[in-house]
Amino acid sequence: MKRDFLSTPIEYLKGVGPQKAEVLQAEINVFRYGDLLRFFPFRYIDKSKITSISELNEESAAIQLRGKLSNIRVIGADRGKRLVANLIDKTGVIELLWFKNYQYILKVLKEDAHYTVYGKVNAFMGKLSIAHPEIKLYDPKDDEKGYQMEPVYPLTEKLKSRFMDSKYILSLVKQILQSPEFECLDHIPDSVLKPLNLISRKSALYHMHLPSSEQAALASARRIKFEEMFTLAMRSEKIKSKRWQEMNGFKMTQSGVLLKEFYHNHLSFELTDAQKRVIKEIRTDMRSGHQMNRLLQGDVGSGKTIVALFCMLMCIDNNAQACMMAPTEILATQHYITLKDQVQGLPIKVELLTGSTSKKKRNSILEELKSGDIHILIGTHALIENDVEFQKLGLAVIDEQHRFGVAQRAELWNKYKTKPHVLVMTATPIPRTLAMTIHGELEVSVIDELPKNRKPIRTVQREERYRSEVMEFLKLEILKGRQAYIVYPLIEESGKLNLNDLMNGYDLVCSFFPIPQYQISLMHGKLKPEVKALEMQRFKDGVTQIMISTTVIEVGVNVPNASVMVIEDSNRFGLSQLHQLRGRVGRGAEQSYCILMTKEDLNYPAKRRIQTMCATNNGFDISEVDLELRGPGDVMGTRQSGLPEFKLLDLVKDTEIIDLAKRAAAYIIKNDPTLEKAEHSLLLEYLLAHQDDHFWSRVS
Repeated sequence: MKRDFLSTPIEYLKGVGPQKAEVLQAEINVFRYGDLLRFFPFRYIDKSKITSISELNEESAAIQLRGKLSNIRVIGADRGKRLVANLIDKTGVIELLWFKNYQYILKVLKEDAHYTVYGKVNAFMGKLSIAHPEIKLYDPKDDEKGYQMEPVYPLTEKLKSRFMDSKYILSLVKQILQSPEFECLDHIPDSVLKPLNLISRKSALYHMHLPSSEQAALASARRIKFEEMFTLAMRSEKIKSKRWQEMNGFKMTQSGVLLKEFYHNHLSFELTDAQKRVIKEIRTDMRSGHQMNRLLQGDVGSGKTIVALFCMLMCIDNNAQACMMAPTEILATQHYITLKDQVQGLPIKVELLTGSTSKKKRNSILEELKSGDIHILIGTHALIENDVEFQKLGLAVIDEQHRFGVAQRAELWNKYKTKPHVLVMTATPIPRTLAMTIHGELEVSVIDELPKNRKPIRTVQREERYRSEVMEFLKLEILKGRQAYIVYPLIEESGKLNLNDLMNGYDLVCSFFPIPQYQISLMHGKLKPEVKALEMQRFKDGVTQIMISTTVIEVGVNVPNASVMVIEDSNRFGLSQLHQLRGRVGRGAEQSYCILMTKEDLNYPAKRRIQTMCATNNGFDISEVDLELRGPGDVMGTRQSGLPEFKLLDLVKDTEIIDLAKRAAAYIIKNDPTLEKAEHSLLLEYLLAHQDDHFWSRVS
C-alpha cells in the first residue's frame, strides 16, 4: 500500500499524458489522482430503463431509447448545416440532430445498426427530436448486466471538443479505483461514523462513481457532504477553542450602575424577549474573562442598536471605553444622534469621528479619547487610522460588518495588548445554514422578534401603467402629513446610468408634484457629505415631503414619519437590498407601504423576488429564498467573501447534515481540544495537511 498513490500527477494515468493533463488541469482543476476521484458525477443514467418512442411528449425529461438508425444525412447550408438521423423502434420514429462536430459523428454512425440513445426531448412545430444525444452501439450483453447507473460528469465544451467525455472520465476513474494501490485512509473517527450510519471514505469514493444501486449513490453522497462540512467545522471549532484559551478579554464583572439607571429611568420602551435574551448572552461573554467574538443578527427595525448600547453601558460601568464603526457617514451620524439622545442625562460623553470632522474637532476628540474623557466614539473608517488611540478600549461594535474587510476590522483592535470584546452586527439576515458555515468561529445571537407596536409593512407590486394611481396614493399620504421615499437603482458607483435614471425620475416626479406646492429632496452618492447631511435633515424635519434617492439611504436612515417607499425598477434589485430599502419605512406607529414598480415582463428570478417581498416581511424567510435563487457566494455580497466551494454539500437542502457535522466537530474539540488522543491522530494529520490560512469569519 502506498499512501501517496492519490497524489500521483494525473499525466501518469494511462490514457492521459502531458497534453490531456494540461486540459484536465485548466478545465476542471484535476492535477492528481485524488482530484479526479473528487470530480463527482452530477447525475446518473439508469441504463436498465428503455422508453418507447410512442411514450414521448413535449414534457418528457431526459430519457433512454433503443432502436435502429436510418436515413443518416447532412442537410442545410453554410452555418445552418446539421447532421440528421432517424431512430426507429417498434412504436415510432424520432429525429436525432447534431449541430457541432457532426463531421466526426457522421464517420462513426452506421446505417441500419441498432443504438442505445440518451438525451433530452425537444419540440419544434409539434415535431419531437433529440439534439446532440449520447449514442452507443447496442450490445445484447448490456441486457445481462441488470441494474446499471452510468455516471454523467459536469464537463466543459473544451473537454467535449477534445473527445474527453463522461465515458473517458469514467475510464480514468476506474483505473484508479480498481488499482491494487488504491487505498484511502479515513480521517473521520469511527466514534463519529458509526452512530450516524456513515460509510467509509473509500467506499463513498468508489460508489459515487460506480454505484451498485441508487441507495449506494445516496449513501456515498451523504458521507461526502458530511465530510465537507465536518472538515470546515473542525477548523472553526479549533480556532474558537484556541481563541478561548489564549485570547484574554476585559473581565467585566461590575454590577452596572449606569446600565441599571438607564434601564429603569431612561429607556422609553419595553425591550422584546429576543433583545433581553441576546443581552444576557453578551453579558455572559463579557464577564468570562475571555474575548467575546459574537455576531448579532437582527432584521430591519429589530432593535440591534439599543442592544449595542446596553453592551456599551456594561463596558463603561467597568471603566472601559466603547466604539461603534459604521460603513457610511449617514449611518454613523444616525447612530451618533440615536445614542446621544438615549444617554441624555447620564454622565456619558459620546462623540462622532468621520472623514468630514474638522481638524480642530478631530484633534480635540483624539486628546479626550486618549485621556478617557470620551466614553463612546461613533465613526466610519476614520476610527482605524493610526493616530486614533483609546485609553482603554473594552468593546468594539462593527455595524453592517459585511461591508468591512477582515483586515480593516482587525486594525481597530490589533494595536491594543488586551483585545477588546467584539460585537459585529448585521441587518442582513443570513439563513441559519449559511451563518453556521460562514461564521463558524463566531458565537451567533439572533434577534428574531420585532417591537410589539410595529405594524407590518404592506407591500404591493405595480406595473408602469399604474403609475398615475401610485402617485395619487402618495398625494393622499402626504395630505395626512406623511412623507415618502422614491428610490432608483444604483447600477454603478461611478456610472452615468444611475444618475441619469435619478434625474429623469426627478423630472417625472415633479410633473406629478409641482414645486413649490410640494418640496422634494434629492440624494445620491455623488453629493458632498455636507449636502447629503443638509438634504437628510430637511427630510427629517419635514421640510420636504418626498426624497428621491439612489440606494445611499438603504441602511441607517431613520425617519418615523415616512410611510411610503416606492422602489423604481424593483426587479433590478436583489432580495436583500429590497428588504433593506423597505425597512426605511414602518418605523413609526402609522401604517406604512412599500410599492414595487416593475415592467410588465419579468423573468422567473425577478418574479420570484417580487412575489416573496409581497408575501412576507420576515427577513429570515426572505434570506432563505435569496439563498435558493442566488447561491451562497452571491448572498454574502460577492464571491470573494471567502465562502468555501463545496463539491456536493447544498446549503439550502442539507441542513440536517450541516447540523450533525457541526455538533460532531464541537463534541470532539470539547473533549480533545488539541486532538492528542490516538483515535484522532488521522484527523489531526488531515487537518494539518489541508489547512487553509483563509478563515471565513475570523474577526480578531
